Amino acid sequence: MKKKIAMYWGAGCGGCDVSLLGIHEKLLELLDDIEIVFWPCATDFKYEDLEKMPDKSIDIAFYNGAIRTSENEEIAKLLRKKSKILVAYGSCAIEGCIIGLANLYDKEEIFRAVYLENETTPNKEKIVPKEKAGELELPEFLPHLKVLSNVVKVDAVIPGCPPPKPVLIEALEALLSGKTQFGKSVALCDECPRRDTKPDKIEIDRFYRWHEKQDDGKCFLAQGIICMGPATLAGCGGECIAANIPCTGCMGPPPKVRNQGAAMLSAIASLLGEMDEEREKEVIESIQDMVGTFYKYTTAKLLPKGRVKDEG
Repeated sequence: MKKKIAMYWGAGCGGCDVSLLGIHEKLLELLDDIEIVFWPCATDFKYEDLEKMPDKSIDIAFYNGAIRTSENEEIAKLLRKKSKILVAYGSCAIEGCIIGLANLYDKEEIFRAVYLENETTPNKEKIVPKEKAGELELPEFLPHLKVLSNVVKVDAVIPGCPPPKPVLIEALEALLSGKTQFGKSVALCDECPRRDTKPDKIEIDRFYRWHEKQDDGKCFLAQGIICMGPATLAGCGGECIAANIPCTGCMGPPPKVRNQGAAMLSAIASLLGEMDEEREKEVIESIQDMVGTFYKYTTAKLLPKGRVKDEG
């Protein structure tokens, strides 16, 4: 009997939906084993179709994107009710991803930046979206972005932004065979295409953004270019590094690492070598955008209720 599959797109860029096409011919093989019963992005399914399904009638539901609106949260709860296995698909659903950086700001600050102060958004009337305007009713824009596990129980995760082909194929095959545990448990450095170019000892005297320095093809960290490989889960095969771009950490941390950013900062601290306090401060200050560099994908998971404000 074919497995009944559902896919929902929450707050995200849509890359996760498209990523399924990246497995190419493998998708045709999977279609012999599955029946898609809900996938609004690809076919004309309505929410009422999902509501009418018996509880636990969906074998596997994939939820990609974060929880940014009341609609996202409502569908997450509904999919949990209707599904046997609920999968957080991609970095947005698992950790909040890049859009989770919005948790550094409150709702009013976000709306002001997007609709009132953005030079690329003509808005002479200073109109800001409202939940109710006449007969029109919009979903509530939640105070803070949530990850899927903040709202419902998650049975499995497929990491990546979006999940790369090798990760996705392994995950799909495991899930269709009834397994919810899969993937690697080591750091990306273990499978890095440049791992043989890493010297035995690395000492950093300055950090560069990766476009500021001519890449010599060796370990990025040894060149003073921040690469999140030491604090990032393996499995992608180092696709970005193979394209001469340092890892930014989209696979999230390995299982034993709770705080990816703190783990990477600890790794960097070990590379500074012996230097006086003033020189050490100079080297650290050469790192631009600390949060965007070390917590690019995990801010929402670590700040589920937004930043802590000093009320004086």
